[in-house]
Amino acid sequence: MSTAAPAATVTAPGGRAHWALADGLTLVRRTLLNYRRNPAAILWQLGFPIVSVLLYGFVFGSAMRVPGGGDYRAFLMPGMFVMAMAFGLMNTAVAVVTDSGKGVVDRFRSMPMAPSAVVTGRALSDLVIATAELAVLAVTALAIGWTPGNGFGPAVLGFGLILLLRFSLIWAGVWCGLVLPNTEAAGALYAVVFPVTMISSVYVAPSLMPSWLAPVAAWNPISSTVTATRELFGNPGAGGGSWVEQHAVLMAVLWPLVLAALFLPLAVRRYRSLSR
Repeated sequence: MSTAAPAATVTAPGGRAHWALADGLTLVRRTLLNYRRNPAAILWQLGFPIVSVLLYGFVFGSAMRVPGGGDYRAFLMPGMFVMAMAFGLMNTAVAVVTDSGKGVVDRFRSMPMAPSAVVTGRALSDLVIATAELAVLAVTALAIGWTPGNGFGPAVLGFGLILLLRFSLIWAGVWCGLVLPNTEAAGALYAVVFPVTMISSVYVAPSLMPSWLAPVAAWNPISSTVTATRELFGNPGAGGGSWVEQHAVLMAVLWPLVLAALFLPLAVRRYRSLSR
């Protein structure tokens, strides 16, 4: 009896980690199966960024200017990649609040499963969807003439920074979904996300904005990822005169880490505080 207790103490953490991972992957499978049964949802998520690329690239592109010269569509594409990831925050929030409203989260809480699996499963499944969305956008960009000019390695790093930002925003979306009362309120997040993406370097370089607005746009976390990916992809318009623009790759790592450090514990704490 005296030797059994220490053995259980040693193996328990590993067992908890194993079941937390297994339960999380089960919920990832559930989410992906829901998309399979409801293809309209994934088609909307993939279709909106493609339409935006065609709209801004071909309708407004001829009227836009790139600092230092260069093709506007080449300048635009890294911004569109990042914009799609930013708008994914709303998809996460809507999915979470929908599950909460239907009582799915309460049923999960009553089951013998790891408490962390609900939020980690959502985060992992949304990251899988985001990767597919980014791949479709990249193929679309290549079809209209965009190319990453710095080679394979920097391109992979650039896409990695984009997914890192999406991963941090997933936790913001999970927290919003757990806090907001219904899907209508989650849909209203568009009123927040849209101006945040507009006041950034997605469409226009901060140097072309009014002097009072340029610093706001340059210090936007979205701008850091956009500027960093333009630099890594070798696209025009990368860089700028401010400190944050000159250190865009560094900030494209730091901003997502700060956002994840803020919203991940908030999301977990909110989930644990939900009434049974």
